[in-house]
Amino acid sequence: MRPLTYERAGDAGAARAALAQHGRGARYLAGGTNLVDLMKLGVEAPTHLVDVRHLPYDRIDDTEDGGLRIGATVTNNALAADARVRESYPVLSQALLAGASGQLRNLATVGGNLLQRTRCAYFQDVTKPCNKRDPGTGCPAREGDHRNLAILGHSEACVATHPSDMAVALVALGATVHVLGDTGEREIAMPGLHRLPGDEPQRDTVLAPGELITAVQLPGLGRLGVRSHYRKVRDRASYAFAVVSIAAAVDVAADGTIADCRIAFGGLAHVPWRAEAAEARLRGAPATEASFAAAAAADAELAAARPLRDNGFKVPLARNLLVRTLVELSEGTEGAAR
Repeated sequence: MRPLTYERAGDAGAARAALAQHGRGARYLAGGTNLVDLMKLGVEAPTHLVDVRHLPYDRIDDTEDGGLRIGATVTNNALAADARVRESYPVLSQALLAGASGQLRNLATVGGNLLQRTRCAYFQDVTKPCNKRDPGTGCPAREGDHRNLAILGHSEACVATHPSDMAVALVALGATVHVLGDTGEREIAMPGLHRLPGDEPQRDTVLAPGELITAVQLPGLGRLGVRSHYRKVRDRASYAFAVVSIAAAVDVAADGTIADCRIAFGGLAHVPWRAEAAEARLRGAPATEASFAAAAAADAELAAARPLRDNGFKVPLARNLLVRTLVELSEGTEGAAR
């Protein structure tokens, strides 16, 4: 047993002060569904936990532009079940329900979900070298077991993938993350919160030490948000992380062309991957299966893919997933795609 201390913060200022006081060994604790797992594995060994679960960030409020402001301590189940989310942003509700069990979703928080760490087997095994866990020790996944790891944006230092389903939907929706730090409040657009590994794979996000996520804000998207869907390919039917996933939203114009679209992939990179090249290729194209396949929007996005020995199958899988999801959204049959 490793000794540690614990305190429950009364407000955000107290939480940040406590983290600063206890230095590098301190961690924020909300639902704990990822942190506690990593503590059991020995990957994380905090000396002090600052409980932020009871801070007043547990509301979902309407915003003036027709969007939503979601507090960082709202649970995943509460967010997935909210009528406004289910009606205006179904992709987000579906993504949340595709992740973990009901019991875990009752504990997991929005802020914590965004900050969960990779499920790469080498990162989670303290007997193995891992640049993300111990910088400079190497990345054995590159030549080892990497079937479920990155094909986009990886580096010599790390080929891990980001595990969150919710974050993929938030990237597609263009969410904004509100954080509180030394210089006060600031906003971070998504994509933008998470970072590619480069030569610092130990840094998952752009957050400064001690910064606290307080809320996530969704823009009002109207028809684009309503016609959206999350589809997840995994090795078993439930409680498994994505091999490849997609969050997509489409607005079909009266003339049958795509007026606007938002697309993000999960399971392909160290970050939830916004498919901007695919979006650009699709805007203005006819909303038909033949057009989606001929437009090769996914090919444009995946041209930069650098598959490893055993995960090249992700390239055609992502392409087919994009085409199938767009067809279902355009035909209004996405409810059958779960």
